Amino acid sequence: MTGATSSTILTDTATSTGLSGITASTGMSSATASMASTTTAADAGAELTGIAGWAVDVMNTLGGMGAAALIALENLFPPLPSEVILPLAGFTAGSGTGFSLLSAILWCTAGSVIGAWLLYGLGAWLGRERAHRLLARLPLVNERDVARTESWFLRRGHWTVFLGRMIPVFRSLISLPAGITRMKPLPFTLLTTAGSAIWNSVLITAGFLLGANWSTVESYVGIFSRVIVTVLLVGTIWWAALRIYATRRGSRPVQPKQSRPHQTDNGDPDPEAAHTACAIPSS
Repeated sequence: MTGATSSTILTDTATSTGLSGITASTGMSSATASMASTTTAADAGAELTGIAGWAVDVMNTLGGMGAAALIALENLFPPLPSEVILPLAGFTAGSGTGFSLLSAILWCTAGSVIGAWLLYGLGAWLGRERAHRLLARLPLVNERDVARTESWFLRRGHWTVFLGRMIPVFRSLISLPAGITRMKPLPFTLLTTAGSAIWNSVLITAGFLLGANWSTVESYVGIFSRVIVTVLLVGTIWWAALRIYATRRGSRPVQPKQSRPHQTDNGDPDPEAAHTACAIPSS
């Protein structure tokens, strides 16, 4: 009886020890997984350098508010590229470090609108007359060009603001003419929000799905940006060439036509015909 009891005690002890070991092992595994998922974006920030590494550090520290602040700065400081920040925001959201995919899109769109409003305010402060004077001082630009551009923006400004928020280079600059022409605040806000939301959603979702390969988005958007810049340069050079040609042609003096003297049959000047042509008729 005593042996059976001892055997039972030893069996229960082993069982409880095994269960405790399994529980402890499971707990350690869960904690390790949690720590790994929490430190993924931090590790990515440590591995990345330059703007990308700094952006990940800001988003890891401030969460969605950091993403919004970065995008607002991108509007004011174009060398801070959205094709880097937005995919990184999606990658950071996929790492489970404080904000989800939806919150990343919402925060970044809010940052885009804030940055656009700051530039709108700068354009409104600059004003129409001051902007006209500054633009008219540019080489090859005259008042008629400025007036024509302003008239075009007044007619198509709503579509320009909406589509401009989805085009690199124009994304930030498009808010300035909207402020200069004093576009109504409500349409400007709605159109800016809609255009920014589309652009942000595409790039953030791509970064979320690609994960560590988020830089693929930067490569494709970079190609698109270079195409836009090339088209702008070619168009500017063509416009400048036409303007220089028109200016030189307009400044060329007009030579008066000279009448040829009358000639005889053998090719010599006829003095009597010339005298007759130059004579003043008497009254």
